[in-house]
Formats: sequence, C-alpha cells, structure tokens
Amino acid sequence: MSVRAVMLRFALTGFVALVIVSLVTAWVSRSVGTKQAIDDAQRVAWVSAQGIVAPVLTDDVMDLDADALDAVDDAVREFVLRGSLVRVKIWSADGTIVYSDEPRLIGERFDLPEDKQEVFATGESHAEISALDGPENRFEVEAKLLEVYSPISTVEGTPLLFETYFRYSGVTDVGRRLWGQFAPVALGALLALQLAQLPFAWRMAAQLRSGQEERELLLRRALDASDAERRRIASDLHDGVVQDLTGVSLGLAALGRQAPIEPGQVNDASAAIRNSVKSLRSLLVEIYPPNLAEEGLESAIGDLLSGLPARGLATDLVVELGGIVPGEDTAGIVYRVVQEAIRNILSHAAASAVRVEIQRTDDGVEVRIDDNGRGFTVDDVAERSRRGHVGLRALGGLLADAGGTFDVLSDPATGTRVAATVPFTMETTR
Repeated sequence: MSVRAVMLRFALTGFVALVIVSLVTAWVSRSVGTKQAIDDAQRVAWVSAQGIVAPVLTDDVMDLDADALDAVDDAVREFVLRGSLVRVKIWSADGTIVYSDEPRLIGERFDLPEDKQEVFATGESHAEISALDGPENRFEVEAKLLEVYSPISTVEGTPLLFETYFRYSGVTDVGRRLWGQFAPVALGALLALQLAQLPFAWRMAAQLRSGQEERELLLRRALDASDAERRRIASDLHDGVVQDLTGVSLGLAALGRQAPIEPGQVNDASAAIRNSVKSLRSLLVEIYPPNLAEEGLESAIGDLLSGLPARGLATDLVVELGGIVPGEDTAGIVYRVVQEAIRNILSHAAASAVRVEIQRTDDGVEVRIDDNGRGFTVDDVAERSRRGHVGLRALGGLLADAGGTFDVLSDPATGTRVAATVPFTMETTR
C-alpha cells in the first residue's frame, strides 16, 4: 500500500472520529442543556410562586372573588409572564382551576392526574414535557411545552398548586448554547490533534513503506544470489566434469574397437559413462534452469520432465497460455513449482505417472501437477518437516510473497495434486 493510500485512510479515520465526537458532543450538550433548562424553569416557577403570587393570593380566590382574582392577575401579567413562561394556572386540591391567565379556564374542574396529586401530597416541585392532550390544555397554541408544578399557599395557609408552562424551544436553546460553547473547544482540539499527527503519520508510513521495499529488495537479492550460485555450479559442472567424462567416453569407445582389448568390457564402461553424463546434464537442468526467456516455459518444463520416463514415470505436459509469454519472474516461479513437485514425486510418491498442466488465468498462470503415487497424510508432512524437508513450505512462502496462492491436496488412495497460481509480472503477446 502506498504512503498516499495510508495517509488517506488515516485522514478518513480521523474524519470519522471527528463526526462521532461531534454527534456525542451534540447529544451530551442537549442532555445537559435539557436538565439545566428544567432546573432553571423550576427555580423560576418557585420564585414566581413564593415571591410574587403568594403574597397577593388569598382564600377569596377559592370563591372566585373578582377583586382577589384581579390582584393575582395583575401580579402574574406584570411580573411572571415573561420570556419563555407563557401560561399560569392555580389549582385547588379538588381539581378546580381557581386562577389562570386564560380566563376561560377559571372555575372549571378536572380530574387531577397523579403527578399533580403527588405535589399536593409531598410539597415537592415536579417538571415534565406537557402532552397538551388534556381538556385543560385545549386553549394552548404551542406544539410543545414544559410544565412545572410548584406548591403554593394562600395568605391564610390553604394549599394550592401553582402550574407554569414554558416554551420548549427555551429548553433546546440552552442545549444549543452549550453546544456552541463546547463544540469549538472539543472539535477544535480534536482537529488540531489530527493536523498535528499528520506529519508524524506521513513519516511513519514512509518509513514502513521504505522498510517493506527494503525487505522486498533483500528477498530479490537473495533469490538472485541463489540463481547466481546455481549458475556458477552449473557452469563448473559443464565446463569441467561433463567435458572430461565426455572425452573419456569417446576415448573408451575408440579403444574398445581396438584388439586385443575386450570390446565388451570397454563398451560397458563407455555406456556407463554416457549414462553418467546424461545424469549430470539432467542435474544441470535441475540446478540451474534454462534461459526461460529464450527457450520458453513449455520447452523448459519439457526438459525437466524428459528424464522421468527413464525412471519409470509416464509424463503428460499441457501448456495453454493463449499466446501470452509470461515475464521472467512469473515463468521462474512456475518452473520452481514444477521442479519442487517433481522432486517430491521422485523422492516420496512411488508414482508411475505424472501430469503437468499450465494454463493462463485472467491475471496470471495456474499450475497443476498430479501424480498417481501413494500420497501422504498430515502426519507424513509433520515427520518430513522434522527431518528438514521444507521445500513445499518454502515454496508456499515464496508464492505468498509474490501475491500468488499455493495448495497441496493428497490422498494415500488417489495420489497428490500440487496447485498454484502465479500472478503476471510482465508479459508480451506473440
């Protein structure tokens, strides 16, 4: 993944965190604001009831006396109905509205709900969002109101209930004010932190990317060094022992045609040396594969399989690449997959037939090597690993590093399949 992609992911993560913090802050501000607004409304209702209305509230209001009601009405309209406080009602214990700034409600009687009865019983204030669906609220024009019930007494000591209604928009205004106070601090700090982290994140991503590229380079150099060493060994064998054995074979063959040496013995020695030369040449191919770019993948795999019939294995090779010539890296990995599979077949399978299929896929090459040998179990794999046979496991790691896949399916009754997919690195069309 590129540094730019990492930074984009980091920025998106920061943006998501910013949105989440914004939503949480808004919710908390609204909750705190609602509680604060309700507390403020209860305090306003208590001050209005005890400090403004109670001093002018007499028992005459129980009889709906006009002068007593006018005194309460003057105090309410001059000092109480302000800001978001829009309605006042005074209830008696039997459910009669003895006063309201809405004159049409004065004298009407309703069943007291439990919350109003509780205020009469406990003498404690109560606040709630009004449903406005009761008959006593039929004259309200607001869509949503906050009701506050406070205990109040007449000058003579008769307990009554002082009910005030506040616009609910006043509650939400408090939440918005709190949001306006907290949001710049919370979101500004988070944004500043995000911006401060960007240079460090960029540097860290660049270092990680550099380390990844360095590891890839080291892996490539290790593979190149391995190839170079194999090339050197193959060159030494070809220029040294193979040439020497070839010369000896020709010399012995010529000597065998001369008397009085026993021709049969010399000819047998010559044949044995020729077989040795053939084996060494097969070893050359195994140690260092042919130039895949020049000879082609199919020819190289064919050479790899050419020595198997002499060892009792029937071979079948199918290559269907659709005119695509895989790049050197892709072809090299395909060759190694086949090579390692053949080594395991010769060493462990006791097979009589092997089939190699190489086919093109949408984005690479698929390789399958099937044999009809005795297969193996999980315990067999563990035992071979303990003995140091890790060729297939190492091959799987190589394919994983190259972005491919590797799988081995085996059954002692049916044989083994080695399957791999190798992605294209570079290819040309013939």
